[in-house]
Amino acid sequence: MLRIYKKMLALHLCLTIYNHFMKQIITFLCALTLLMSACSGDGVIEMREYGIVPNTGENLSQKMQEALTDIKQKYGEKKLTLLFETGRYDFYPEGAASKEYYISNHDQPNPKPVGLALEDWKNLTLDGGNADFIFHGRMLPISLVRSVNATLKNFQIDFEIPHITQIEIVENGDQGMIFRTAPWVKAKVGENTHFESYGEGWRNYPQTGIAFDGKTRHVVYKTSDLWCPTNDTKQIDENTFHAPHWKDDRLVPGTVVAMRTYERPAPGIFMSECKDTRLENISIHYAEGMGLLAQVSENITLEKFNVCLRGEDDSRYFTTQADATHFSGCKGKIVSCHGLYEGMMDDAINVHGTYLKVVKRLDDKTVVGRYMHPQAYGFYWGGKGDQVQFVRSATMEVLDDLNEIADILPYDKESVHGAKEFKITFVNPLDSVISENEGFGIENLEWCPEVYFADNVIRNNRARGTLFSTPLKTVVERNIFDHTSGTAILLCGDCNGWYETGACRDVTIRDNKFINALTNLFQFTEAVISIYPEIPQLDSQQKYFHGGEGTPGVVIENNYFETFDRPIVFAKSIDGLTFCNNTIVQNEDFPAFHSNQNRFRLLRTKNVVIKNNDFSDGDSSISEK
Repeated sequence: MLRIYKKMLALHLCLTIYNHFMKQIITFLCALTLLMSACSGDGVIEMREYGIVPNTGENLSQKMQEALTDIKQKYGEKKLTLLFETGRYDFYPEGAASKEYYISNHDQPNPKPVGLALEDWKNLTLDGGNADFIFHGRMLPISLVRSVNATLKNFQIDFEIPHITQIEIVENGDQGMIFRTAPWVKAKVGENTHFESYGEGWRNYPQTGIAFDGKTRHVVYKTSDLWCPTNDTKQIDENTFHAPHWKDDRLVPGTVVAMRTYERPAPGIFMSECKDTRLENISIHYAEGMGLLAQVSENITLEKFNVCLRGEDDSRYFTTQADATHFSGCKGKIVSCHGLYEGMMDDAINVHGTYLKVVKRLDDKTVVGRYMHPQAYGFYWGGKGDQVQFVRSATMEVLDDLNEIADILPYDKESVHGAKEFKITFVNPLDSVISENEGFGIENLEWCPEVYFADNVIRNNRARGTLFSTPLKTVVERNIFDHTSGTAILLCGDCNGWYETGACRDVTIRDNKFINALTNLFQFTEAVISIYPEIPQLDSQQKYFHGGEGTPGVVIENNYFETFDRPIVFAKSIDGLTFCNNTIVQNEDFPAFHSNQNRFRLLRTKNVVIKNNDFSDGDSSISEK
């Protein structure tokens, strides 16, 4: 036995020595592989090598720009991963890249300070290592421009002092409102006696706001957009103020109000002219514009992309100033899965193109088209070979004949960058009715994406849950819409105000859960699901805007609706609508108040099928007026 024990001991010792050396060999080989990859440009660049290290509190903006420039010069277009360590990184406008960007659906202050300006990359991965990227003042955190096969992942975006001012109602009575600012808010009574909040290089006089229930974080029932008059405000102590003219019985003590302006200078992440982009495991906790704005880009995947609070214990109630994600003039496929969207001041996702308005007919093949909305101009709209169609603004009817762009040039500027008008020449002669004398929009059919939106949670936000305006296949499935406050899903189309294209031909909405939408009224808030194109002269319309012969139209199936009010679906100008195998459960969480007390309201619709649905109270009422 002793001999056997000695042999086993010797064997164990040999195995231990073997394992030790094998580990050393593996470690050496991994290091060698990493070194060889880095030398060849196909590998990992640790940002620490450039002095970009976490938790120092220093302004890293200049170091970041110098690092990106050096890496680009050394490695060119070779496959790279930029790797950050876990921790906090601070970025200030001072020393940041200065970029002139025209960003769709945003204000256009230029130039913009940019924390991480990523331009003209191929095969780039930015791995934040679960880092916190904290920004100061007013700046654009991250831009990704003219890049192919890029991945951004594993980081959070936030601002040291958000531009939205959070307060809590302390007293509310005949003498006005007494409120207390959140701990991070800097505020005072300004020279004009208005309540003033301020931060690093900025100041605001917020006069509007959104009210949140202090316990549930839901947007307070029937409050919508608040008017918050703060003239003649008096400061009681360091963080408590009295606004004598602000009177609103709906705001009980304990209500939290996100006081805001309507400024939106920049999103959290800006994408333009990119192809095959993936955004993974990213959380945006605050941005003064949208969370993500992507324009003129092809194939975008969001996986666990969140616009959210920092967990249940976060003392904030709000996230972004506008939409969580927004896609303007994109193509290919947009995929958004497993995200959390909460506390934002607009939609979780908005997908659309942009109509140019015909403002001048130059000849039988040439017109001048103009970006009409003041927040949407200055970027690429279309190119030679793109197919287009024309829509009559008054009735939102598409003219029969498609056309093709033969040439397109900026008309009011020398370059597309910053242009509002384009001189567009088409391959075929134009219909004689197309001119500036009657309102016509031009829709580019080349820049329309498919959309897949699945397994997301949308909750406690202002306005709407989702908004889709694309003729290509759109699938919305297995999402939870929890107290979106307005319409949960909107299918729109507008050539009169926002000038956002276009008609939906193939939309499937299935296996979703809707909980108490419509607690407030905003634009397009007609039902839980609202199919609402803007049509000034609906009575004059001969064709239908959404759906159409030979298309699936809109199919709403196998969803669960829990609601305190009545309207489930509102539909206007659609040929092809199916609502089947859905469950509608009535609750008494809030008093019903909507002006429409029918489950379905249909205005100028065709080929509508409503069948095999389960209404807990037996009410399946339909109004067609």
